[in-house]
Amino acid sequence: MNSMKRYMAFVKPYWKQIFWTIVIGVLKFGIPLLLPLVMMYVIDDIILVEGMPQDEKLSTLFWIMGGMFFIFLVLRPPIEYLRQYYAQWIGSKVLYDIRDQLFTHIQKLSLRFYSNRKVGEIISRVIHDVEQTKNFVITGLMNIWLDLFTIIIAIIIMLNINVWLTLVAISMFPLYGFSVKFFYARLRHLTRVRSQALAEVQGHLHERVQGMNVIRSFALEEHEQHQFAKRNNHFLDRALDHTRWNAKTFAVVNTITDLAPLLVIVVSGYFVITGNLEIGAMTAFVLYMERLYGPLRRLVNSSTTLTQAIASMDRVFEFIDEKYDIEDSLDAQPLDSARGRVQFEDVSFYYDNEEKPVLKNVSLDIKEGETVAFVGMSGGGKSTLISLIPRFYDVSSGRITLDGVDIRHFQVRMLRDKIGMVLQDNILFSDSVKMNILMGSPEATDEEVIAAAKAANAHDFIMNLPNGYDTEVGERGVKLSGGQKQRVAIARVFLKNPPILIFDEATSALDLESEHYIQEALEKLARNRTTFIVAHRLSTITHADRIVLIENGEIVESGTHEELMKKAGHYQKLFDVQQLS
Repeated sequence: MNSMKRYMAFVKPYWKQIFWTIVIGVLKFGIPLLLPLVMMYVIDDIILVEGMPQDEKLSTLFWIMGGMFFIFLVLRPPIEYLRQYYAQWIGSKVLYDIRDQLFTHIQKLSLRFYSNRKVGEIISRVIHDVEQTKNFVITGLMNIWLDLFTIIIAIIIMLNINVWLTLVAISMFPLYGFSVKFFYARLRHLTRVRSQALAEVQGHLHERVQGMNVIRSFALEEHEQHQFAKRNNHFLDRALDHTRWNAKTFAVVNTITDLAPLLVIVVSGYFVITGNLEIGAMTAFVLYMERLYGPLRRLVNSSTTLTQAIASMDRVFEFIDEKYDIEDSLDAQPLDSARGRVQFEDVSFYYDNEEKPVLKNVSLDIKEGETVAFVGMSGGGKSTLISLIPRFYDVSSGRITLDGVDIRHFQVRMLRDKIGMVLQDNILFSDSVKMNILMGSPEATDEEVIAAAKAANAHDFIMNLPNGYDTEVGERGVKLSGGQKQRVAIARVFLKNPPILIFDEATSALDLESEHYIQEALEKLARNRTTFIVAHRLSTITHADRIVLIENGEIVESGTHEELMKKAGHYQKLFDVQQLS
């Protein structure tokens, strides 16, 4: 029930529209309740009336039916339209608000969260589960009340026709209520389990579609077919569990709702034969049974729909409740400008409270405008160290300062705004080249975009693309080469123009020609900025003001290229090995 209360916070802004939709719905569902009364009147007060002239009977019939045709042809269609339109409008607006909040939430979740979750599962919650909750608005907040209104009005009319027949008609209500309560408790659980199984299929599928080139290159199609079938079968089993229980629910509940009309026919037939009821009244009563148990059957469907909606709500709010690793403190201060002095003071870092630290007591003082390169064997902690600067993770102990202030005291978005990053595998979005460069500064002019591209040695190849700057790059930039992707990524950092730069293996996966262009662009970009470089190829960082060798999370050596070569220590051995190879 907590999920429903929280969901109502999203619904609350639209309560006026919901109220008027229900009012319109009352008219929509109320109009058909006239039909059995008209039938009773036509039979008992026109057709079976002895002594009334035929012309008078026909005249009365045509007047009554003319009025009914006016109601059903002129009044009901716009009422039906407005009811459907506003019900769907409200549902769609609520889903928009939820997805908007979820996307904000997604952007605040830490990289630690994403390293432990499949993208497809997250998408399943935002798309599939949120869509399922729409039924709570349309069914739970509108249709159920309208069906209940229909049932109440039908019972009132039936009581005016015959009290005893009405009691027979509603005699199955208690049994119906008990069966619904019994079956739907388990149905909610089965719905949640099925949704989770579907999310797992979606997550697996998303990964495999992204990695289709790996599957093809290793000829893993048959193996992957089995892997997908395993998850698909798991979902099928959960779906069939849900289907079996759902089928039992409908079998029991519909049997109960079908028995009531049979009882009414028997009793009303007895009353007509014994002279205690008119034939028209019996006909009307039997017609009202459909008006009574039709909404009741819809309530059964609504219960199923609501159960699925509430189970999806549970999953949505479970996702919303994911905690943020990185949050602004209550007294976080803005960061309008930064000179670029960065200090690591006795910094240690653990992943997920592991026993062994990734970084151990690292202390460094990087001056404004200095270029510092981090080198060492893979797994030594280089990339972890630089990921602490933009607060992708927070230090486990010690602190990092920017211009003398602990970076945890700044608003995290403003801190990151002062940092430009070029990574080994830069993500480009499936948009135009221009839009990808504009990620650096969305308000920039076309002239500024072109200037940034020229500075990144990207303008010439962009102009040779089919549509120049408007060329679509495909998902993750698949239509561009590795070197071209890197130059677009560098162009957007030029456009951002930050005082601090981070290059993480920015040239390690490129051919020599691309590396030359990119190295030139990076050196131009790094001029007069505080720059951190993580490099595998040592030949690319010999120009750095300082080179820091990190092994097993600790600083082993530090100095310029010439100083470290003279020491003849670990750095010199690494450099000589690379030169030989």
